[in-house]
Amino acid sequence: MQRPRIPTLLSAFLTLLNDRLSESIFLPLLPFLLADFSSSGSTVGLLSGTYALSQFAVAPLIGALSDRFGRKPVISICVGGSVVGMGLFATTLTVPWQQIWPGAAAAGVPLALLFTARIIDGISGGTAATATAVLADVTTPENRAKAFGLIGVAFGLGFALGPGLGGVLGEMNRILPAWGATGFAVVNLVMVSLLLPETHPLEARKPLPRKRALNPVSLLQRVFARPDVRRLALAFFGFFMAFNGFTTVLVLYLRNAFNWTEGMAGAAFALVGVIAMVVQGGLIGPLVKRFGELRLTLAGLGLLSVGCLMVPLATEETSMPVIYSAVALLALGTGLVTPCLRALVSKRLTRDGQGAALGGLQGLQSLGTFLGASAAGFSYDRLGQTSPFWIGALVLFGVAGLVAGAPRSATVETRI
Repeated sequence: MQRPRIPTLLSAFLTLLNDRLSESIFLPLLPFLLADFSSSGSTVGLLSGTYALSQFAVAPLIGALSDRFGRKPVISICVGGSVVGMGLFATTLTVPWQQIWPGAAAAGVPLALLFTARIIDGISGGTAATATAVLADVTTPENRAKAFGLIGVAFGLGFALGPGLGGVLGEMNRILPAWGATGFAVVNLVMVSLLLPETHPLEARKPLPRKRALNPVSLLQRVFARPDVRRLALAFFGFFMAFNGFTTVLVLYLRNAFNWTEGMAGAAFALVGVIAMVVQGGLIGPLVKRFGELRLTLAGLGLLSVGCLMVPLATEETSMPVIYSAVALLALGTGLVTPCLRALVSKRLTRDGQGAALGGLQGLQSLGTFLGASAAGFSYDRLGQTSPFWIGALVLFGVAGLVAGAPRSATVETRI
């Protein structure tokens, strides 16, 4: 962490923060932003999941391009794509479509543009992996863990600030958060262009791999081909499918059932970010030493299930205390499950298998996010407003069964 590296670390940090903010700032806002075009839960779910699906599709290619052509050009292009995507999203919301294009097209055209904007932003979402590679390039092995701490700080800060900021700005003007996120992406692009040096030397460049290696589905196949991690990988996929499913429709449910505003929904998601950041940033280490990853994963899944079941039990009179209590449990649960489940997979792998398997987990997370959000929106429309929460809890119970029944590893810590 020498002084000359501060601009590099700052550029990487802002890139990681922008990656998280561009997604999290819209968590409490999508149902409100889409109100003029669609009230369908399926539309909310698909639009929410489009970002993750696009990111899933191109992540291996972006990583390979950064190894071939260097970190700075790839990050610059990706952040530039984020500016374009966010700018298109904000512009689409700003245009008075009913005045300039009356009729059904006033909903269809802007919805198509909003989906296009999220696809562009998702395709540009490979900045996180490349920014992580920058941190690895400029730090020695003994300082790498310290540098990688910036990743957790940036992601936690982005999830804590994004929904809260989106809710506050949305209360003032519904479109303001979209322009604010666009402005932050522009600042990120300027900082990267001016401050970030190329950290990947020419002698370390690698040729582009074969097409099969860039296929995200083949990466998942390699993960599931390993019997030692198959059940845990399926549990990882099921966890993100359930969690991102019911959180996608949560704001829509609170808006329709209890008439919650953007600010109230934003505060709930900000609470999730703060609690998860505290758990993963300060508590997870001592807790793992005391209880072990396996027990913490099962405990976290239990907290998530209880929180998920509390949401449909809230009434109009009790919505505030019940929902905020539920999201606190959800935050505690995800703060435990996410790092511990990854660790359970990692401990079952040799050093040579770590990269591919953990990269496969990232793909499973993105794919689970898309499928969970889409399925929850469909369930909301067809099976009832509370159905995504009941189904989510059922899936989490199944995930707990997969984790509990996974083959034990000698390196897995299970003591109490």
